[in-house]
Amino acid sequence: MRHQNGRKKLNLKPAHKRSMMRNQVIFLIDYGHIVSTKARIKELRKFAEKLVTIAREGNSFNVRRRINALLPYKQEAALKLVKEVAPRYVNRPGGYTRIIPMGKRMSDTAELARLEWV
Repeated sequence: MRHQNGRKKLNLKPAHKRSMMRNQVIFLIDYGHIVSTKARIKELRKFAEKLVTIAREGNSFNVRRRINALLPYKQEAALKLVKEVAPRYVNRPGGYTRIIPMGKRMSDTAELARLEWV
């Protein structure tokens, strides 16, 4: 039974899933959108919105420390999140991203979706 387990495994080991989510959210911060499968996008949305919620508090040492703990790969992306992305959503109570369905992939008919900032 999977009671109170709210995360999908995505057929990956935990370390691989963590690094994949980190890399995809860095891409989302840098470029503003990302296209992937619908299941990955739904998991990525949870991770990205938690980061924005942390970053909304401002550019303090503690905020940057918490974000760098979740995004240790690229300091530039963490700074961009704090200085450019999060200030747009200070007055918004949640829902910083939107998912746009993009049909099915030709090769394996996986459902594709696009994640972008609102």
